[in-house]
Amino acid sequence: MIYFDQAASSFPKPPEVGEAMVYALNEAGANPGRGSHKLARDAANLIQETRERASRVFGCTDPKKALFYPNATVALNQAIKGYPLEAGDHVIASSFEHNSIRRPLEYLKKQKGIVVTYIKWEEDSNQFIHNVKSAISSNTKLIAMTHASNLTGAILPIEEVAELAHKNSIITLVDGSQTAGHTEINMTAQGIDMLVFSGHKGLLGPQGTGMLLVEGNIQLEPIHHGGTGAHSESVGQPDQWPEKYESGTLNTPGIAGLNAAMKQFEKRQNENVPRETLLAKKLLTGLKTIPGITCYGPDEHQPRMPIVTFNVRNISSQEMAMILDSHYDIAVRAGLHCSPLGHESLDTMERGAVRASLGIYNTDAEVNTFLKAVSEIVAAYEQL
Repeated sequence: MIYFDQAASSFPKPPEVGEAMVYALNEAGANPGRGSHKLARDAANLIQETRERASRVFGCTDPKKALFYPNATVALNQAIKGYPLEAGDHVIASSFEHNSIRRPLEYLKKQKGIVVTYIKWEEDSNQFIHNVKSAISSNTKLIAMTHASNLTGAILPIEEVAELAHKNSIITLVDGSQTAGHTEINMTAQGIDMLVFSGHKGLLGPQGTGMLLVEGNIQLEPIHHGGTGAHSESVGQPDQWPEKYESGTLNTPGIAGLNAAMKQFEKRQNENVPRETLLAKKLLTGLKTIPGITCYGPDEHQPRMPIVTFNVRNISSQEMAMILDSHYDIAVRAGLHCSPLGHESLDTMERGAVRASLGIYNTDAEVNTFLKAVSEIVAAYEQL
């Protein structure tokens, strides 16, 4: 199979990821932080090593504030619902937010009476920054924003947004789920107060892993309460990081795999242009030569994630994906991609769109095969 659904979950994984997970299961299978025996210490050391690696890779100065969660969605919920927002407080987000940001914000609108402004992205960074600046008010407390659209691959100007936020004493939360593993992220250098990312996408780690990294003196209210392995005599949640925000047994095998994935990312971190980005540009350029194709997002000359989204004439996106899967053994994703605001801005809510997303293991030959398949499908429909 040609797997062009990397933005949903990367496949395949580096062999080191699976090896690290098997090691954690077979050699360090105890519960980290729940004992002083050797196996528990080994598991705890593995967890600590991963915290330190994540902090180093993403520019977080305190590894204790590198928190593990089952996925980016839970991490974003902790960051958003745990931040001390009150009735009338204002939050700014973008029109390209995944439901992992939008739904918690809409929940807080209903439950707490906060106000949310979604800034439309129209492929113009300067206009976007101007609109963010215009939206800021005296009660703006948080800017929660994706780093890049999971729908079109467009990269939002988070550094400029963060600079604007800090000038106005506003906290920034960045969802790096689509960018972590593809492009450099440094919280300290880019002014990011809270960063969330998933392990199973561009980082090539296992599913069931996500992190929230916090920079500076930000106090969050934990959204989960329970066993933390320390201070068991207290009826309340411990006050110290990371225990305050990590109740229950951690996914040690998954975290071991994430650690191995980040170790591999460190080795390729200095690539000028990742090869998957070059392949995506070739795919986009090729699609534009096929009659009846509408492509969305940045053009091939602009910075973008390795995501290419398109529609074919009046063919539904789901039908297109089904044909690619059943007749050509090519996996893509069709529909709304958990980003209805983005589809509203593209005017594709009714039929969605086809998304082809690439990773480091995809090849030039696969791109050629994909373009040939799309051409054949378009030609076949023209004859109907």
